[in-house]
Amino acid sequence: MAKLRIGMVCPYGWDTPGGVQIHIKELAEWLISKGHEVSVLAPVTDEDGSIEPWVVSAGRPISIPYNGAIAKVIFGPLASSRVKQWIANGNFDLLHLHEPAIPSLSLLAGWAGDGPMVATFHAATNSQKIANAIGTMLDPLIERITAKIAVSEIARETLKDRFSTEAVVIPNGIDTSKFDGIGPRAEWALPNTIGFIGRFDEPRKGLSVLLAAIPEIVTQVSNLRILVAGPGDSEDFSKQVPSQLRNRITFLGRISELEKAQFFKSISLYIAPNTGGESFGIILAEAMAARTPIVASNLPAFAKLLDQGKSGELFTSESSNALASAVLHLLGNDDARKQIADAGFEKAKIFDWDTVGNQISSVYEMALVGNSKVSLASENRFWNRLRSND
Repeated sequence: MAKLRIGMVCPYGWDTPGGVQIHIKELAEWLISKGHEVSVLAPVTDEDGSIEPWVVSAGRPISIPYNGAIAKVIFGPLASSRVKQWIANGNFDLLHLHEPAIPSLSLLAGWAGDGPMVATFHAATNSQKIANAIGTMLDPLIERITAKIAVSEIARETLKDRFSTEAVVIPNGIDTSKFDGIGPRAEWALPNTIGFIGRFDEPRKGLSVLLAAIPEIVTQVSNLRILVAGPGDSEDFSKQVPSQLRNRITFLGRISELEKAQFFKSISLYIAPNTGGESFGIILAEAMAARTPIVASNLPAFAKLLDQGKSGELFTSESSNALASAVLHLLGNDDARKQIADAGFEKAKIFDWDTVGNQISSVYEMALVGNSKVSLASENRFWNRLRSND
């Protein structure tokens, strides 16, 4: 494929950890490594902080509830003006919009763009409140997107149900090489240590389910330890942990990519007790690539990713008793842990960026043969419709 100038739009706060942001960052890095020019427009909370040279800040985001979490996005006429300026200055061959079906920079870029557009849909659900606010004005925008990608079959079904349109399924990518040559971290790599990564203050991440399972687990595993990584304040975290469990749990806070690799290499099991709102599970793919055995709730996206239990142990979602049983089974069975870790490692190879990136490049090639425009009148009708729902 010829070298391209690609404009990529991230809807969520760039300096807030999340699967979509990680996907965009690593895709941009992969494309740049192949000789393409990439500019990523994103909301940035800390505009005085350090961001990649190819990231352009669209301003500070605000927080809105979305898909069971708090999304940091930027929207409105001022953001629209910044999007148009970025597009005008970029002279892009192609725009790649992520999650354009919510009020965000991606939606604004979809209206402002004048040329081939690719959109990636990540979410497994579509907020009815947001859908009602935007109304049917999204439908013509979705139609004019040249090519559509869904990160999973579940995300594809969501897109199909909401907009009656199809998408090619290309999973999130991971850099499998970042786990090569990485060993455990001595202070973390103690026997019977299980790990969790995620925002502890987001109920759908399921930390409360894990905490509820610990008393049952320690009746048989007296030296159980839990490592919890993710953003947040340690004092706020301690308030959520029952006092009798605090000496077993180490809160690591936000960890670097190197520390994440060491984390996976140090633990006996990675626990994913999520309760909903997941369309893929990029953290699970990374654990698989690190050869870390997984225990995960049986959400449809996780069950699909883990080959219905072949590449990771599944338990009934939101059941702390089922989670405890799964953990006890694997901590007491070295062969079973090795078997699912090996299966996960083999499965993770299909998510490597050299595979996923080439698939996305093929979609770019398809998109470059198409072009469509949206009129200024259509954009004005969109803004008027949105204001009428305020």
